[in-house]
Amino acid sequence: TDTVYGLGACAGLPGAIERVYDVKERPRNMPLPLLLADVSQITKVAEPVSPSAWSLIHNFLPGALTLGLPRSKSVPDIITAGGTTVAVAIPTHPVPITLIEGLGIPIVGTSANISGQPSPLTSEEVYSQFGNKIDFIIDGGWCLGGRESTIIDMTGQTPALLREGAISREELEKICGNIL
Repeated sequence: TDTVYGLGACAGLPGAIERVYDVKERPRNMPLPLLLADVSQITKVAEPVSPSAWSLIHNFLPGALTLGLPRSKSVPDIITAGGTTVAVAIPTHPVPITLIEGLGIPIVGTSANISGQPSPLTSEEVYSQFGNKIDFIIDGGWCLGGRESTIIDMTGQTPALLREGAISREELEKICGNIL
């Protein structure tokens, strides 16, 4: 991902997504975010997308923003934990973008750590947590670390800030007004 190593799988392979949950020891009731290569993929995984969500998309993506949007019927339950929303992000890092473009569909992407453990900044840290439980590690060098993405739910009448990260509430409110 942009700040830490990520664990991912092709969004079209339910067995691979199951493995992400398993190796990460992530509860099945916690949805996984979808990483997209560009803005044009949003309408394939989310509908409808509100005008205020589009404003945030055009101002902050690609970047450190994750949007909760109404999921489209094309998104499998395993990704959303059976919920009605999908978390969508467009990273700036070339590795996930290249993977998504090469596959031709989004990937699920989450930090490459066992749930509750520190997020790794090096490939060695990834290996120390997962060992041979994962197929391979793409060594992209040392990650800069830093603040995680900001998460905002755009499914209601008023946007709701779920996690303030690299993009502040004030920056978001300049674009879409009041936020819960």
